[in-house]
Amino acid sequence: MAERTTATTPDGTAHRITPPPSLSLLAAEAVRKMILTGELQPGDRVVENQLTHQLGVSRPPLREALRVLEQEGLLVQQPRRGVIVVPITLHDVYEIFTLRDQLERMAVELGVPVRAPERFQRCRSALRDLEEAATAGDAATVTDRAFDFHLAVVGLAGHRRLEDSYRSLSLQMRLCMGMNQRARVAGEGLWGIVERHRAILETVERGNPQEVLDLLADHGQHTFVRELGHSLGGRSAEAEAWLARLGRSRPDAAAGREAPRP
Repeated sequence: MAERTTATTPDGTAHRITPPPSLSLLAAEAVRKMILTGELQPGDRVVENQLTHQLGVSRPPLREALRVLEQEGLLVQQPRRGVIVVPITLHDVYEIFTLRDQLERMAVELGVPVRAPERFQRCRSALRDLEEAATAGDAATVTDRAFDFHLAVVGLAGHRRLEDSYRSLSLQMRLCMGMNQRARVAGEGLWGIVERHRAILETVERGNPQEVLDLLADHGQHTFVRELGHSLGGRSAEAEAWLARLGRSRPDAAAGREAPRP
């Protein structure tokens, strides 16, 4: 029989009985993690028979889990293919990253130097959570905690609507961050990701907004676009021009030498 946990109030009295998560929620969490770590990649077909064996669940809770992930925008139904991981096009990536860059720029211009110590403490806590995920070797959680760190940086502005706008990109951005992480992790490892974010925190602490913006521009979040962008479908003139600009911004590009792969 499944155990139930009991939440208590500060005085120790019983407050509410919290049931354990259902099989469908556990299955949704497992499949979500497979998507965000790249085990299931954009455009891949989700095969129910494989997942029931892999996760040790029956079809009903798995199908309920897949419906949850469809509602989140991670999966989509396609004619003759069934359920697939939502495809990511070059134009999608262009829109996601350019919007992210502008939101972060606005946040830094409004929030650095930091005027409220509790906002900076939130950044420190987010970095500690990222360190814990890297220590555990949990790549999916590293992606989540990296997003949380960037959200905390946006929170430095003390601008609720700006932060809400950034948060609304969460799943789309985490998909791109996961793709970027896979492009970089062989070279830098999970702790390299931690160190890149630590550098942002230290730069924020020095209080020069332009220095923070320069570091964010060179943060490495576009690595997978530089590496894989030409193989992505769904191209547009705007996305092609953006991809060309990213290519020109690679180290050594101006000297006519191919930049080393990150």
